[in-house]
Amino acid sequence: MRTLIITAFMSVDGVMEAPGGEEGYRNAGWTYRDIPFDEAAYEIKGREQDEATALLLGRRSYEAFSPVWPEMTEDFARYNDLPKYVVSTTLTDDDLVDNWGPTIILRSVEDVARLKETDGGPILVHGSATLGHSLSEAGLVDRYHLLVFPLLLGAGRRLFGAADVDAIPLVLTEHEAYGNGVQKMVFDVARKEDD
Repeated sequence: MRTLIITAFMSVDGVMEAPGGEEGYRNAGWTYRDIPFDEAAYEIKGREQDEATALLLGRRSYEAFSPVWPEMTEDFARYNDLPKYVVSTTLTDDDLVDNWGPTIILRSVEDVARLKETDGGPILVHGSATLGHSLSEAGLVDRYHLLVFPLLLGAGRRLFGAADVDAIPLVLTEHEAYGNGVQKMVFDVARKEDD
């Protein structure tokens, strides 16, 4: 079974929306605008790129990343070649860009569950708040890679949904605090069979 990892920049109050400056959000760019840069805090991003074997995105994140990431050959060289899976009930193959490696549209969380059953390594989810909520509620998330920024952003899309679900125990497997106040937290989802 492939490992499904949600990776996110997050404020202390759980907001993950527009960390890089995407338009339409009042606090867009909060990861670089409000916090001094510390290269060490981003080590996990390089590791993710080295270890991932596929990207999984929701429609909105695909539409935000696909015009930009293919041109960022220094920052996202390996991601550009990886297979991509987009979960959407509305996108068609004609909506996909042709310069961002192979991309397959999945129509449901059940399709993601089937993808996890295939051979291969880790599947990385970037952005995609709505998809992340659905994946968590379906019990498909195996790990969270979080960079938590010392900010309260109030309104905005949050990493974790508000569904009334049973508690999901997490195991902290990695943690580091950086001089700029950012904290790295890596959590594995504890499965009942892990007990």
